[in-house]
Amino acid sequence: MSEVTVTVRGEHETRVAPERATIRVSVRAEGSERSPVVEQAMRLTEPVRDSITARKESGVIVDWTSTRLSVRAERPWNNEGKRLAPIYYASIDLTATFIDASDLSIWVSDVSPWDGVEVGSVSWHLTPETNARLEREVASEAVGVAVARARAYATALGLHDVEPVEIADAGLIAPTASAPPAGMAKFRGMVQESGDMTGASMAYEPDAIVITATVEARFVAR
Repeated sequence: MSEVTVTVRGEHETRVAPERATIRVSVRAEGSERSPVVEQAMRLTEPVRDSITARKESGVIVDWTSTRLSVRAERPWNNEGKRLAPIYYASIDLTATFIDASDLSIWVSDVSPWDGVEVGSVSWHLTPETNARLEREVASEAVGVAVARARAYATALGLHDVEPVEIADAGLIAPTASAPPAGMAKFRGMVQESGDMTGASMAYEPDAIVITATVEARFVAR
């Protein structure tokens, strides 16, 4: 046996604590007249926006966004099948990215009882710098696993020299129906639903973020 082609797969994953939490909050108003509904939505949004900008200035929040006012009208039906006068709905969506989960919990507990405020889900994530660094590290470890497997196969066959020929993301060398989509590393964050928190004290406890990488490699063993 002079030469054998060895094709292997290498995987690696790491788990890290989230560094950022982005929460979505909506402020809503409704009524039978458009102008008062719009004014109410804008008035209810002001204290929410002020609380966000104050925390941005203090460094508790690192980034935030606010959408334009959205207004829509619906004409409901009564129990006799007749269309009633239109009902107007106005809303403004805001997001805020917190550094610390405890600061997020305190802020949500403060604003959730306010009129018109609906607290949405929380997305936990890493900073772009940390995410990029971990992707490189996890991909490198996955390659190392592939190399170790190729050497183990070669040794079992009584061969000693292993030379890499090809390396690619999973599914590109030997595509299968169950192969994950191509990509150097995969990021699994977490989205946490806030639920109904009226009058409640909210505490967020995020799970670890998982970053995985899978590679395929082809070697020649001699």
